[in-house]
Amino acid sequence: MEQEMFAVLNRQRQENEQRELLACNDSTVQFGLTLTAEDAAELTAARNETLKKYERVEFGRGMLDRLVLTFCDSEYISQDEYPDTLAALQEIFYKFKNESNDMLTDTELLNFMKEQFEEVCRGDLDYLADTCLERFTRAVRAGYRGYESSDGLGDYEQFSEEQRWDKELYLQVLHDLCWS
Repeated sequence: MEQEMFAVLNRQRQENEQRELLACNDSTVQFGLTLTAEDAAELTAARNETLKKYERVEFGRGMLDRLVLTFCDSEYISQDEYPDTLAALQEIFYKFKNESNDMLTDTELLNFMKEQFEEVCRGDLDYLADTCLERFTRAVRAGYRGYESSDGLGDYEQFSEEQRWDKELYLQVLHDLCWS
């Protein structure tokens, strides 16, 4: 009896989450991105598997619709890859909630992920997970708390080990080469 009740509640939760995902289409269609009912069902099933994999429990509303609304305007996500990209982003989110020892709020983590996905990773999910988030969560575990005042925005450059493009330096070198 108890297992049946749990199964009914779980099914209702999945159906609610699928409806929430499909409702996101109202906002994402302007970016050329929509989910089908099948996509929504697969994403909620993937969510459940990811929660099991990372031994996480969520009470109340999940974060998948927030993930959709955070990333829908990305120039690096196309309709062809949309459901797969969301599934990967969802897995990355939960992995790094664990890696940060839950010190990051959902908003801080989503903001950091989106900013790096757009500006540093240029849509590369592997670079986001294996480099940017790995470095950031290592710093968080070591005591870094600067993200708390910025909600996770503008924090990565201090952890970056790569030399980034410097427009001013480029223009100065170009000027020196052309006019010297």
